[in-house]
Amino acid sequence: MAATPLMPQNPMPGNPNLDGNPQPPPPPGTDMTGICFRDQLWLNTYPLDRNLMFDYFALSPFYDWSCNNEQLRMRAIHPLDISHLSKMTGTEYMLTEVMEPHLFVIRKQKRDSPEKVTPMLTYYILDGSIYQAPQLCNVFAARIGRALYHISKAFTTAASKLEKIGYVDAENESSAFEPKGVKETIDFKEVKRVDHILASLQRKLPPAPPPPPFPEGYAPPVGPEAEKGPETQQAAESQPPTLDPIIDQGPSKRMKF
Repeated sequence: MAATPLMPQNPMPGNPNLDGNPQPPPPPGTDMTGICFRDQLWLNTYPLDRNLMFDYFALSPFYDWSCNNEQLRMRAIHPLDISHLSKMTGTEYMLTEVMEPHLFVIRKQKRDSPEKVTPMLTYYILDGSIYQAPQLCNVFAARIGRALYHISKAFTTAASKLEKIGYVDAENESSAFEPKGVKETIDFKEVKRVDHILASLQRKLPPAPPPPPFPEGYAPPVGPEAEKGPETQQAAESQPPTLDPIIDQGPSKRMKF
C-alpha cells in the first residue's frame, strides 16, 4: 500500500508536525518514557490498523525523520516493507507485535546488514495512545528501589510496634507471675472446701467420752515435771521410794486379832 500523501508546506506555522520542517529527533539517550502522544482528530478520521498505524506513529515526537522508513515513504513505498528495509543500512522501525486495533508494538533498531540488526528502543500504541517502553534495566531498578523502600518502611514500623509490645508484655509477665506463684502455693478455695468437710464430719460424729478416773492416791505428773530429762529421773531413783498407802501401812495401822 502506498503511503499517505505528505502534508502541504507550512500550512500552520509553529507546529513542527504540520509545517514543512520536520521535528528534529531527540538526542540519543533521551528518556521519553514520561511522554504520551495522542491525536484524537486523526483517530476519528482514519482507522488504526497495520496499514495506517505507521503514518499515525510518524506524527509523534518519538519518530526519527532520518530513518530508512521515511525514505521509503518519500518513494511512495510502504514504510514497513521488509524487502526494501533489509537492503538498507541505518536506523529503522519494525512492527513486531499486532493486536488490531488495540495494540501495536514498534521496535527501533539499527541495521548493519540484511541479517544483523541491533535493537535500540521499543514503542507501543495502546488504544490510540503512543508510549515509549522503558528499558529493562530501568524497570528492574525502579521495582527493586520500590521494594527496598517498602521493606525498609515495614521493618521500621514493625520495630517500633515490637518495642511497645515488649514493654507491655514485660509488665504483664511481671504482674502475672506474682499471683500465679501465690495461687500455686495456697489455694484458698481448696482450704475452704477442706474446712467445710471437716466441720461437717465433726457435726456428724458423737462427742468423745470423758477419760477414766485415776486410781485413789495416784497423782498424775504435771506437764513440765513429766518432760524432765534423764538427770531428774536419776535423782528421783536415788531417793527412797514412797510407801504405798494401801499395801504397807506400817505396824501401827495393822489390825490386832
